[in-house]
Amino acid sequence: MSSIAEKLYTIRYKVDETSHLIIKDQDVCLHCETKECQDFCPADVYHWMDKESMTSVAFENCIECGTCRIGCPTYNIEWVYPKGGHGITYKFG
Repeated sequence: MSSIAEKLYTIRYKVDETSHLIIKDQDVCLHCETKECQDFCPADVYHWMDKESMTSVAFENCIECGTCRIGCPTYNIEWVYPKGGHGITYKFG
């Protein structure tokens, strides 16, 4: 049985220059006590940076599962599909 890391290795990305994931308001993240986005994202896209008091978004890692659209308790993450030709390609087998 493959590990998650091994399965994620089979994914191929064509990264766009601009993020398809947008934090609507960093102040909302600042006051979020649980910072759940760091836990529910399987690709570790979201990281709270204490020093900068903001959530960083590594959109290049996104596997387009859409969990962040419904997982953020304040709906503070805007998620749109990457532009045509960009995003993730799954390889099966």
